[in-house]
Amino acid sequence: MKTLSRSETAERIGEAFGRAGVRRTPQRYFVLEHLLTRPDHATVEELWQALNKRHARASKATVYNTLHALVEAGLVREFTLDGKAARYDANLDRHHHFVCDRCGAVEDVDWFEIPAVPGTEAGSRSIRTYELVLRGECARCRKN
Repeated sequence: MKTLSRSETAERIGEAFGRAGVRRTPQRYFVLEHLLTRPDHATVEELWQALNKRHARASKATVYNTLHALVEAGLVREFTLDGKAARYDANLDRHHHFVCDRCGAVEDVDWFEIPAVPGTEAGSRSIRTYELVLRGECARCRKN
């Protein structure tokens, strides 16, 4: 996902809210801005902490409700890795994920096709979509 300037981010968020018919609130704007400008795939807890550092106190319920509205509007994806806390991603382009075994960082990996899945050519399965989770050590952990 390309890094956007502050004005490009603001424009993109405004257009997204308009297309999706989502009312713009400070909390919705902040959450979408955070997810668009940071590659960390934040959890509710992380978003709540970031929101409260920058703005007046907001409850976790506000963050949950904000995320629910953004997911319902198709502006954010929710996904879970290994049964842990849900993470949120504003990169709606098809992509895979990389998870660092040491620090737990989650990074986007550009989309690539995988070869045919055994069993699908015979009609025993019908795959609608897929994404891969790649695991290993991130560059920061490999340095240390």
